[in-house]
Amino acid sequence: MSPSHLRFVATAVLSGAALAACSVAADPAANPKDAWPVFRGNAPETGAVPADALPDKLVELWKFSAKDAIDGAPAVADGVVYFGSEDEHLYAVDLATGTKKWEYKAGPIKASPAYRDGAVYVGDSNGIFHCVDAKTGQKRWTFTTGAEITSGANFAGDKILFGSYDETLYCLDKDGAKVWQFKTAGPVNGSPTVAGDRTFVAGCDSALHVLDLTKKGAELASVDLDGQAAATAAVVGDKLYVGTMANEVHEVDWKKGELGWTFRPEKRAQPFFASAAVTDSLVVVGSRDKRVRGLDRKTGNEVWSFLTEGQVDSSPVVVGGRVIAGSLDGKLYVLDLAKGNELTHFELDGGVTGSPAVAAGRLLVGTEKGTLYCFGAKK
Repeated sequence: MSPSHLRFVATAVLSGAALAACSVAADPAANPKDAWPVFRGNAPETGAVPADALPDKLVELWKFSAKDAIDGAPAVADGVVYFGSEDEHLYAVDLATGTKKWEYKAGPIKASPAYRDGAVYVGDSNGIFHCVDAKTGQKRWTFTTGAEITSGANFAGDKILFGSYDETLYCLDKDGAKVWQFKTAGPVNGSPTVAGDRTFVAGCDSALHVLDLTKKGAELASVDLDGQAAATAAVVGDKLYVGTMANEVHEVDWKKGELGWTFRPEKRAQPFFASAAVTDSLVVVGSRDKRVRGLDRKTGNEVWSFLTEGQVDSSPVVVGGRVIAGSLDGKLYVLDLAKGNELTHFELDGGVTGSPAVAAGRLLVGTEKGTLYCFGAKK
């Protein structure tokens, strides 16, 4: 390992108790079946759920039209879907019928909403972070940052975490007051990842930061990624997986504070804007080279590659033995997890840059045209 890959902070030694807590929290199957509360479904942002989270055969159940693009993943809780649009609104829609319950005026929304304890949290392109009552759609409070917010929120105990283009990761309390902040050297694009009492953030400073939640975000380690990151990191145990704009996917041993393997396509490499989904054996990730790939979790070697007809910025999800991935070609693909071959696909009304959400037997995904699709079992 070259010295350029590593930058340690003196406190980089982590306790065994913290590691044990992280290994439990990072279980890819930890998502509650009836909810998808944060960007990738759970605090470690793994994007993976058990096979019985969706029916074997999916059909379109309903669709809802916003007035502009849906760039984030929906949040789902208590039978309601929450999603933002660049039409400057946050929407609440009934999961069963697709009927609008309320809409909330904000700025253009690219971030994925997050849900907890009766409140919906989302940032907008004006740099305003909103807390909205989930039942009424009324504002509870707002917090102003210095730049655009594309990061979704995550939660640590009763604290709320999110990043901003003002080069800051923020930690707020339930009333919207700042508890602490961590300054990076570049905009924070993706959502913070949480495992046990650690949070992880990667951004345009080309580094993966490991922060201690018990010590007001004190930095424990910083690992050089050799490229800026727009993606959200996924954590399983003491390993973390993240793609970069430098056309690479990295495994990071965050316990040791060092890089593991690195994957780079041999031909026509393009940036990885999509966030990875992680299973026991594979890391599944999309790229702007139009491919969805399954990488061996132990070695980083390519196990399979599936070519779409458009860039893949949408972060795939894994549902048991299936991979579900959207593409800018306007299709939502269902692939076999083991081999990467196409099982079926759905034609949508526009390209998919937002990411799917899975909850209560339903699959939800938005398009560039502002349409939210809901798939499930035939009625």
